[in-house]
Amino acid sequence: MQAITPYLLYEDGAAAVDYLTQTFGFEEVVRSRSPEGRVWHAELRLGDGRVYLGEPGGDYRSPKRLGGVTVSIHVYVEDVDAHFARATDAGAEVRGEPEDRPYGDRVYHAVDAEGHDWFFAQHLREVPVEEWGG
Repeated sequence: MQAITPYLLYEDGAAAVDYLTQTFGFEEVVRSRSPEGRVWHAELRLGDGRVYLGEPGGDYRSPKRLGGVTVSIHVYVEDVDAHFARATDAGAEVRGEPEDRPYGDRVYHAVDAEGHDWFFAQHLREVPVEEWGG
């Protein structure tokens, strides 16, 4: 088995875990804390996918603090419209509502509390690349 697991950095790891579990439906698998109480490492799961996160220290600046995008995470879910409803009910900052894309996915775009871009998608149909211009 091969997997790629993003390791996201947050200024406040505990708040990030809370946000991602409550807003986007991730399940907390593990959380390791430093003696000072910072989140050294956390692992979250959504379906078969996983995300790691942690607090790197005082020199780190979140995308929100930097005023720009530093990463975009693309996540496939079973029902993107239901996921969108959950996220908006939880107060997610939505940058794009669910829409069908020419390459066969239905996608919406949200931003987490520290400014990381999240794209949630549901694959609807196979579309040959020649038909959507990829």
